[in-house]
Amino acid sequence: MRLSDIFIEIPPRHDMPARLIRLLVGLVLFGIGVALMVKSELGLSPWEVLHQGLSFKTGILLGTMGIIIGLLVLVLWLPLREKLGLGTVANVMLIGVVIDLTLWRLPEEFTSTPTRWVLLVGGVALIGLATSLYIGAGLGPGPRDGLMTGLAKRGWPIGIARIGIELTVLIVGWLLGGTVGVGTLLFAFGVGPIVHMTLPWLSLQPPAVHSAGEERR
Repeated sequence: MRLSDIFIEIPPRHDMPARLIRLLVGLVLFGIGVALMVKSELGLSPWEVLHQGLSFKTGILLGTMGIIIGLLVLVLWLPLREKLGLGTVANVMLIGVVIDLTLWRLPEEFTSTPTRWVLLVGGVALIGLATSLYIGAGLGPGPRDGLMTGLAKRGWPIGIARIGIELTVLIVGWLLGGTVGVGTLLFAFGVGPIVHMTLPWLSLQPPAVHSAGEERR
C-alpha cells in the first residue's frame, strides 16, 4: 500500500502557511461556536446531541467525547478507502479540546433568554464561518464528512447518506439525554447558507472540490 492510497495529495509549499492559518482558525472558531450553542441550552447539531448524550451517561467531557467518536468514525473509513489529510487529524483532535476549554471558561449557566438566543445565533454563525475556513484550506475533510462522502462513492446518494447518518445520531443522542431544540433546526437550516455565501471568499481551491461535506458534525 502506498502513502498516496492513505493520505491526500500535499498542497504546494507556497500555499501551506495560508492553508494552515485557515485550518487552525477555522477549527478553533468551530469549537467556540459549539460551546456557545451548548451554553444556550436551546439545541445542538445532531452529532453534538450524540456527544452530549454520551457525555451525560459516561461523565466524559463533551469535547473529549467528540474526539473519541471522531476516532471511531475514522475506523469506518478503512473499508471505504477514504484518504486522510492533515485537516482530518486536526479536526478530530483540536475541536474537542477547544470545546472543553471554552466551556470551562464560560459561566456555568446563562439564565437570560435574550442572552441564550445571542449565544445560539452567534454559535451557529461562527460554525458556518469556521466551516468555510477549514474546508477552504483544502487539507482534508472532517471524519464525519468523510464517512458521508465515502458512502456516496459506494453508490449512496450523498443526501440520503447525510440524512440517514445525522438522523440516526440525533435520535440516539436524544434518547441518551442530549439537547434537541430550536437550535438543532437553526443549525440544520442556517449553517449551509452561511457556508454557501462565505466559502467562495475563503477557499484556496475551487468550491466544487468541497461540495461533498459542509461541517464537522
